[in-house]
Amino acid sequence: MQPERSGPVAGIVLAAGTSSRMGFNKMLLKLDGETLLRRAVKRASAAGLAPVVVVLGHEADRARGELVNLPCQPVLNADYARGINFSLQAGLAAVPADAAAAMVILADMPFVTAAMIAALVERYRESVAPLVISDYAGINAPPMLYDRSLFGELRAMQGEGCGKQVVKRHRSEAQALSWPAAALADIDVPDDYQRAKTGLAEG
Repeated sequence: MQPERSGPVAGIVLAAGTSSRMGFNKMLLKLDGETLLRRAVKRASAAGLAPVVVVLGHEADRARGELVNLPCQPVLNADYARGINFSLQAGLAAVPADAAAAMVILADMPFVTAAMIAALVERYRESVAPLVISDYAGINAPPMLYDRSLFGELRAMQGEGCGKQVVKRHRSEAQALSWPAAALADIDVPDDYQRAKTGLAEG
């Protein structure tokens, strides 16, 4: 086991997008009385990620207001309109030098729990894999945990995909944790929001 496996694992919560398909800032939508943004950051913190870097962009001042009294580090991505990889790279730039790894979390996935995040960290610490991924019935999606050895590749990414290029390149070396397909649900359009509210009420 590598000695740095005991080091801190940072969180990078991506919340900078324009929510163009929703028509307004979805980060401010509420589920169980809390905004999507606040829920995501609280779960990252509860799982032991430190620091929790929150990448803001669209309506950053409004979004920052949702982070009051939360243990996190807001970061502004001025290039948020250019795509999610620019937000990921802005988040990586804020990860401290002593962090052994970083986990990328999308704030619009309301069914990702603190327990899921903590399990990814635990698998990372138990293994020598450079990558620990989430698998939802055969679909790989965040949260994803990247060892520091992959940060350079993440910074060099171009185009869309939120780390997909790096995941594809290192898939054979990765550890994977399986989650229910329903946990993959994200919120992009109003119908997604209604389904999420129903799902939480039924859960």
